[in-house]
Amino acid sequence: MYRLNLPLYPIKITEKGEKRQIFDFLRRKYVALTPEEWVRQHFVHFLIEHKGYPKGLLANEVEMKIGEKKLRCDTILYNKEALPRMIIEYKAPTIQLQQKTFDQISAYNLLLKVDYLIVSNGLQHYCCKMDYAEQRYIFLEDIPNYEIL
Repeated sequence: MYRLNLPLYPIKITEKGEKRQIFDFLRRKYVALTPEEWVRQHFVHFLIEHKGYPKGLLANEVEMKIGEKKLRCDTILYNKEALPRMIIEYKAPTIQLQQKTFDQISAYNLLLKVDYLIVSNGLQHYCCKMDYAEQRYIFLEDIPNYEIL
């Protein structure tokens, strides 16, 4: 796979037929090993092991509905009251992070109204804090540790 700008972790990969799968320890199952999934697994481990995010408050592939349309958030961090606090959107390392990526995560946030948005392709990571009073977002220099959220 790809070398990412994220720490390594003990990766579990298996073969199912001719397809490779990676273990998603949040969903507790093996899932298709795509470039985006490679980024997701590394990023989630980074948040838990290096930034102190509680495993029990993170969820991958969270489905939402707007009328008849179904949307799927890559990862959501919840608070202890089970309310969404952060949305994380992943792209493959070969995908440039562009305005449409931010538009996509902003559309999810119209429903969830979280405090933080993160986009990552495994090489670049952008985190912004929402300022609803001023109707803007503020880009942060680093992804915050969980304790200061």
